[in-house]
Order: sequence, then C-alpha cells, then structure tokens
Amino acid sequence: SMVSVGGPDLPAMVSLKLQKRLAASVLKCGRGRVWLDPNETNEISMANSRQNIRKLYKDGFVIKQPPTVHSRSRVMRYLEAKRKGRHCGYGKRKGTAKARLPMKVLWMRRQRVLRRLLRKYREAKKIDKHMYHEMYMLSKGNQFKNKTVLMEAIHKMKAGKARERALKEQAEARKARAKAKLERKTKRKNEKDEMARELDAQEEPKN
Repeated sequence: SMVSVGGPDLPAMVSLKLQKRLAASVLKCGRGRVWLDPNETNEISMANSRQNIRKLYKDGFVIKQPPTVHSRSRVMRYLEAKRKGRHCGYGKRKGTAKARLPMKVLWMRRQRVLRRLLRKYREAKKIDKHMYHEMYMLSKGNQFKNKTVLMEAIHKMKAGKARERALKEQAEARKARAKAKLERKTKRKNEKDEMARELDAQEEPKN
C-alpha cells in the first residue's frame, strides 16, 4: 500500500489501500500479489468499486502477479543423498539408536516374518498343526533370530521326526520278524512232537 507522502516540491501520493484490498478480493489472491501500475496512480485512486477494479484489470493497470516459487529441488537433492546413506553420521543424529528405530518395531517385524513363514509352511502341508504350534511358541520365546534359522530348525525337527519314525518302523519290523521266527519254531516243534507221538502210536501195537 502506498503512504501519502508530501513535500514542498513533491505532489502528495495517494493511498491505494482500498483499491489493493478490492483488487485482492476480485482477483482471488492475497494483497501481496496485486500489482498497481505506479504511472496510473491517479486513475486507480478514482476506482472505488469492484466493477471499476475489474475494468482496470482488463486494461492492464492492475495485474495479478504469479505466485512466488518455493523450490523443493534442494530438498529433493538432499533426500536423494540421504537415500544413499549420506548425512546420517553421528553428528546428524539427535535421538538414541532405540529412539530412532525402537526395539519393539524390530521385534514386531521379526515376529511377522517368522509367523508368515510358519503359516505358509502349514498351508503348503510342509508342517502339521502340532509342529506349527510348537514352532510358533518357540518364535514367541525368542528362539529364532531370523527366517533362515527358523527354516533350519524346521528341517532339523522334520529330519529328527522322520528318523524316529524310521527307527520305530525298523523296531516293529524286527519285532514282527522275531515273532514270525518264534511262530515258525513253535510250529516246527509242534510238528516234531506230533510226528514223534504218531511214531510212538505206530510202534505200540507191535509190542
């Protein structure tokens, strides 16, 4: 806004505060973006209505200036560098390590990874519901520090169970063989006894 300034040899400058306010309202922008032609001060000062201001705008005595650019190019460049790991040294850090990346967040991430794997394995029938539950509880008990360790533990447990099953089957097969052998032996003995009895029975009448 222009202030009335006067002097002995300078004409008094008119205040265009009203015109600036009206122009801002008509042009739908802030007062800072309104430009009033300094050479047409007298004509502009005559305009005391929105209609008049619209006419001045049409004639080019009042102009709506473009908004001031607030460039983000430097910010973008800085963030690009940060993504590469720059500007992250000790001197740039304000919070403690645990404040910057809380342990709870790390824990939640790890649990979600492990539980997702267990679910996937259960759905793919790689593990049964009992092993799923066992491994789930072990994960919750902080037994596995990452996915690889959990996968190894699952393979180890599956191998152990398979070995147990194989040993059990072998033992049962051994038992079955021993039983069959015993049965054969008993059968042979019975047959021998039978034959001996028959021979005895045949020899008795002769005597």
